[in-house]
Amino acid sequence: MSTTLTVDFFCTLDGYGMAEGWPGYWGKEGPEVIADRVRTFAQEQVLVFGATTFRQFRKFVTMFDEPYYDSLNKLPKLVFSSTLEAPLGWANSTVLDEDAVTAIERLKRTTDVPMRSHGSISLNRALLAAGLVDRLEILMFPAVSGRAGDAALLHGGAELDLELVESTVLDGRTHKLVYTPHLHTAVPVGAGPKPRTADQVA
Repeated sequence: MSTTLTVDFFCTLDGYGMAEGWPGYWGKEGPEVIADRVRTFAQEQVLVFGATTFRQFRKFVTMFDEPYYDSLNKLPKLVFSSTLEAPLGWANSTVLDEDAVTAIERLKRTTDVPMRSHGSISLNRALLAAGLVDRLEILMFPAVSGRAGDAALLHGGAELDLELVESTVLDGRTHKLVYTPHLHTAVPVGAGPKPRTADQVA
């Protein structure tokens, strides 16, 4: 018995997941992006959150009316937190007060329902660094956050080699990129290709 873990991340071209002063989806929400979210969360899966993202989504599903929020409410949810306690205020939610890397490694071996984590920057950096992520799904919006940018999942994290398994353009402008991530192994000094001489270049 085993399962997979997908990390799901929205960002701008410069890799930021949030930008102060910009609207949701950086003002570029389109029907194909929303349809993709509906399909994504209609699948059988367990949603995995860090405490901050869990609190945000718990509030979002009561404040806004996205067509996939009903699925979010119905799906089972795990939140890693040492401060949250039951009742959690969001249906089908369970809190785990334990190390996330250890718990996810165990769950991947002992369960068969796929897991998906959206947002949750520090949690997903740790899971990527531990080599526990099977799919990295990036929805890259056509904007540059620049100085307003915040919450960059891949900045300062583990070095990764990425195998592209899917590439889709939504609404003619937003790229959905799906990768299989592998922890990068550095090539020993002197083991790489030797530089060519001027005669070889000519």
